[in-house]
Amino acid sequence: MNDAFELPFPQYRCPECGKDLPLGEARMSVTCASHAQSEPADFKVRKATDADRNDIALLCERALGETDVDVFGRTFDVLSGVNLIAEANGALVGLLSVAIDRGELAVVLLSVYPDFQGKRVGATLLSAADRFAAKRGLGFMRVAVTNDDIPQLYFYQRHGFAIYEAAVGEIADRFGSATPGFSGIPVRDEIRLRRAVCSE
Repeated sequence: MNDAFELPFPQYRCPECGKDLPLGEARMSVTCASHAQSEPADFKVRKATDADRNDIALLCERALGETDVDVFGRTFDVLSGVNLIAEANGALVGLLSVAIDRGELAVVLLSVYPDFQGKRVGATLLSAADRFAAKRGLGFMRVAVTNDDIPQLYFYQRHGFAIYEAAVGEIADRFGSATPGFSGIPVRDEIRLRRAVCSE
């Protein structure tokens, strides 16, 4: 994790050369399962406290440029939500922000720093969200991703989420036009996915 950064902040890391990549420069590649594996990381997941606010705000600034997230037709403030964090060696390495919305647990933001991607941080955060939802009697968890974000569409479907709705043109309408996103794909639509809460 590099504290000196320039926007756009890198969201991914190239597995071949190690270069940190902003969304527009990232590309997909297909590999066999043995080459896709990485070394596990030593981290723990816990509910955020007030002492974590600055680290959460910094992660949001790097990932989004702000702490407000527009999904499901409304705006959520990450700093006001329920935040589950992954930390390694005392530093925040991943964040899952959730909110109870319309009787379901809505994933507002999931972000993992490039150094810790592919090391089960996101999956572990989702498991913690499952426990949070199950304790509150919520039957479903849902998430929204933009149409360009192929890595997140892959991640959520691999973890049991299924597409149930597409808000076609939602993002382009909000910003006045489609802007380039992951790998230069125009960002136009909000893809909504849902899965049943897995009580452990």
